[in-house]
Amino acid sequence: MNNISLGQRANFIGAGWMILAMAIFALEDTLLKFVTQKMPVGQALILFGAGGATLFALMSIVQKQPLFVRDVLSPPMRVRLVFEVTGRLFFLLALTLNPLSTVTAILQATPLVVVAGAAICFGEQVGWRRWSSIILGMVGVLVVLRPSVDGFNIYAMTAVLGMLGFAGRDLASRAAPNTLSTALLGLYGFLAVVVAGIMFSIWDRAQYVWPDMFTSMCMIAATVFGVAAYGSLMKAMRTGDVSAVTPFRYTRLIFGVGCGIIFFGETLGATMLFGCALIVLSGLFVMQRSRR
Repeated sequence: MNNISLGQRANFIGAGWMILAMAIFALEDTLLKFVTQKMPVGQALILFGAGGATLFALMSIVQKQPLFVRDVLSPPMRVRLVFEVTGRLFFLLALTLNPLSTVTAILQATPLVVVAGAAICFGEQVGWRRWSSIILGMVGVLVVLRPSVDGFNIYAMTAVLGMLGFAGRDLASRAAPNTLSTALLGLYGFLAVVVAGIMFSIWDRAQYVWPDMFTSMCMIAATVFGVAAYGSLMKAMRTGDVSAVTPFRYTRLIFGVGCGIIFFGETLGATMLFGCALIVLSGLFVMQRSRR
């Protein structure tokens, strides 16, 4: 009985860490959207990545961990780098070009893509019920995108590409060597953001700007929040049962939509709400089946 109560307490604490992580991620997205209104996307990526990498490097030094180990160059880490660059670049572009609520809703399909990718890449068993839910969740993404007779909104497709990049990163992380600590994964993840910024700057050729005080404070806060959210997420996944904690990822939709309404005056239509419901319900069902 005592073991059960301890397990329930761990799940409760883990859920709290997950909710906190999702709330901070939503604030980070809001701040980055403010930043890209005054600063080129490439410059924002470079500053954000450099700041986060610096914080994780300091964290590794404090923990007396080396900043480079041989496993950083392993094949899974190289694949992770490619997907990290893709996810970060297109996600920030999506924040710049689309309503925050739309981007947040599409991002919620990431766990569904991860489950499908695990079945394809790692041979994990996924039954017809979960495949049906994955397909239903993708239909929800289409509903959020609201394609017209003229085709998809090309700007909203950046959110889809960002979501696919993050899903690929999560899959690659599962194959990454266990010798790599959370701080090292965070360090090289943020260095990948710098790479994404440099690549996009070369392509975009936008002139860098000297940020004003408000933009500078938003960038600093976004960087700190990004590191804090990543740490809270890792804490959540290591406290309690993963199957009990992971469903609380979907609270990010509530926080993201709320920030969109409060800070950017966004509105939600019935179609948008229906698409969000399809994505979230499909994700929760897939997690429940995976737990069984």
